[in-house]
Amino acid sequence: MNSQDYMDREHHYGAHNYHPLPVVLERGEGIFVWDVDGKRYYDFLSAYSAVNQGHCHPKIIAAMTEQAQKLTLTSRAFYNNVLGEYEEYITKTFGYDKVLPMNSGAEADETALKLARRWGYDVKGIPDGQAKIVVAAENFHGRTITIISMSTDPDSYKGFGPYTPGFVTIPYNNVAALEEALKDKNVAAFLVEPIQGEAGVFVPDEGYLKKCYDLCKANNVLFIADEVQTGIARTGKMLAVDHEGIKPDVLILGKALSGGIYPISAVLADDEIMLVIKPGEHGSTFGGNPMAAKIAIAALEVVKNEKLAENAENMGKIFREGIKNIKSEMIELVRGKGLLNAVVIKPKNGKEAWDVCMQMKENGLIAKPTHGHIIRFAPPLTITEEHVKNAVAIIEKSIKEIEAMA
Repeated sequence: MNSQDYMDREHHYGAHNYHPLPVVLERGEGIFVWDVDGKRYYDFLSAYSAVNQGHCHPKIIAAMTEQAQKLTLTSRAFYNNVLGEYEEYITKTFGYDKVLPMNSGAEADETALKLARRWGYDVKGIPDGQAKIVVAAENFHGRTITIISMSTDPDSYKGFGPYTPGFVTIPYNNVAALEEALKDKNVAAFLVEPIQGEAGVFVPDEGYLKKCYDLCKANNVLFIADEVQTGIARTGKMLAVDHEGIKPDVLILGKALSGGIYPISAVLADDEIMLVIKPGEHGSTFGGNPMAAKIAIAALEVVKNEKLAENAENMGKIFREGIKNIKSEMIELVRGKGLLNAVVIKPKNGKEAWDVCMQMKENGLIAKPTHGHIIRFAPPLTITEEHVKNAVAIIEKSIKEIEAMA
């Protein structure tokens, strides 16, 4: 089979809910992936930041393989000898009393929403059925019915109603709007991404998160940070909120918590919040399974031992400086933090961000547009300075070639 055969088979038998770049990947190692024809690419998407530790990291693969030969799944109907080890490790790593393990990022977000509502009723004293959760416009927290109910992106919510009530949407990066929203005593929580990744790597003003956190504290409202994409060293700190020195009341993690090996997510909170949910009120068949527990421990150890947060910080600066030095009318704006970056592309004679991505693919680097005119660049955090500079050269070459075609 050739590449087209593989793509045709997916198109014929699979739902058409994605528009992939036309490349069929077969193997990955570190910051590179290879297609079925043996061509090598720099991976500058990292499975939307799930592969922060690099593809097929040997330590994480070894942890998975060893546990897979012993015990993979018990469900939470029984104890197992690994879950407690993981729970202790992750809670001590991030400084919380408890963790609730789940699988996907969307499940973790749903878990946080349930926690916030129950806390609002049982602890804050909000009348039953009246709890509200404040969210930010242009957010992306997942694809479930409840989560798309808080979305402002028509591609996410259009045609899927009726929608779940109880959400108040305010502009992102607007402290005054949050202050006004919190005047409502029925607000239980504020759910926010420290950086809006899917919106095009929108980095808020410095101090925004801290001011929002302080407002929540002053109004007895939970501050919930969705760090599914920004967490686990992606932005140059272990968590993006660490840049402003705050500890969310509820922390949502996913993606790189597994190093891209297996679906693993987690919600962390202290006892006052976590213990409002009693046995039988929430759960997951696969959440907290022994294999996931061992994988997550290994994934976090790799981040710490290899100093990936520090590397993300340093390599991110080199990457942004390199892109800003490219002389091109198509580069309208460069923004980001750590190794979560985006370039806003100004169309030229009909050539757009998709065309740039297609040309980068031809030149050995893969990335994907978001919102049509923005290219997100997020390589594995193991990338070296030499590879960053090589990648910048590929991006520059590709843009220049697209400009010549336009």
